[in-house]
Amino acid sequence: MAWKTEVNEVSDDIIDGLWSDDPPLQLESVTKIRRITSQRDISCVIRSGVVPRLVQLLKNQVFPKLQYEVAWALTNIAVDNPGVVVNNNAVPVLIQLIASPKDYVREQAIWTLSNVAGHSIHYRDFVLNSGVLMPLLRLLYKDTTLRIATWALRNLCRGKPHPAFDQVKPALPALEILLHSHDEDVLKNACMALCHLSEGSEDGIQSVIEAGFVPKLVQILQLPSPVVLVPALLTIGAMTAGNHQQTQCVINSGALPIISNMLTRNHENKTKKCACWVISNITAGTKEQIQSVIDANLIPILVNLAQDTDFYMKKEAVWAISNMALNGSHDQIKYMAEQSCIKQLCDILVYSDERTTILKCLDGLENMLKAGEAEKNSEDVNPYCLLIEDAEGLEKISKLQMNKNDDIYEKAYKILVTNWLEEDDENNNNNVRCDDVDFQL
Repeated sequence: MAWKTEVNEVSDDIIDGLWSDDPPLQLESVTKIRRITSQRDISCVIRSGVVPRLVQLLKNQVFPKLQYEVAWALTNIAVDNPGVVVNNNAVPVLIQLIASPKDYVREQAIWTLSNVAGHSIHYRDFVLNSGVLMPLLRLLYKDTTLRIATWALRNLCRGKPHPAFDQVKPALPALEILLHSHDEDVLKNACMALCHLSEGSEDGIQSVIEAGFVPKLVQILQLPSPVVLVPALLTIGAMTAGNHQQTQCVINSGALPIISNMLTRNHENKTKKCACWVISNITAGTKEQIQSVIDANLIPILVNLAQDTDFYMKKEAVWAISNMALNGSHDQIKYMAEQSCIKQLCDILVYSDERTTILKCLDGLENMLKAGEAEKNSEDVNPYCLLIEDAEGLEKISKLQMNKNDDIYEKAYKILVTNWLEEDDENNNNNVRCDDVDFQL
């Protein structure tokens, strides 16, 4: 049975062994310290003052097993105490070990560096500025430590504010090769590295596009594994969050039919949420891009997903619909109304704490109502007003006058006054108001 022993202090025998000149005794003592750190008893190791000695032993190139055990101990220390590793000047030594002839030493050194870089942007930048990238990239072409090296590269690209793009841009050729890997872990981390590179700026997105990544990312979307699909979708989503030309590049690469097919298959909800996010970025674009979404038959699919019991799935689908309602043409909005999109925008209004989502849906409904003015029937009735009423949307919008958020209140008030107050006045309805009393329905 596995059990853990709490260690209060590092024994004198272990410390004496570390400082001896006998390599086997050094290895025995370092191994004991590594076991202590593996039990998460890091503080006693730090208090004992042995870390500077560990870094000295890390430089012993004639004894790779000793280097490996030291690097392992430092890996454990770096999880919560990266500053101890940095302040004892271990990072330059660890970078040198990336070129070790022993693959197990290389892997453990990379693991330590990745733990340091992954802790915060401060330590990420420190590791980058220490010159880790080029030695690491050399391993990505032909090394047995490919998985751990790709994970480390991902950590070097992540975090906000993002690293200077020029500092990590040399990784692009290696990432292009990694995207052809058959290893799911390698693919996942390569996609996430690209996602981080694309999040920083339009220039970063453009560099990723010009390097030819988009067709391969779209191809990856056809793989069955959610381990790979979600990172690929996040990367494509980051690109569609760029300018209209960058979004169009994703559309031109054939992503929408694949995403449409994905949303109708038995994929995990997490995968479908990411796919809806990509669509919402596209529907925030031009009318031509919205038409591409319509042509891919995605609107009925989004309407169906907007009725999901998972709120976050519902929310992502409704965002895609609301963006279309805000940016679509008259004919596109008419098509949305025919596809029951108005009901989905109304249904989300009951989630009173979702300020941003409610405002987004109210904006979408307001824009659809404006478009509906051109569709008035012979009785001068806006058909979209009727659709909102049929979806119990009028009652929901009216209740939003009582929302504690002023922006929501004001938007609901404006919609009601503009589209219903005049009608109610003409019909002499009682108890109709837009300030501190609900509309009487």
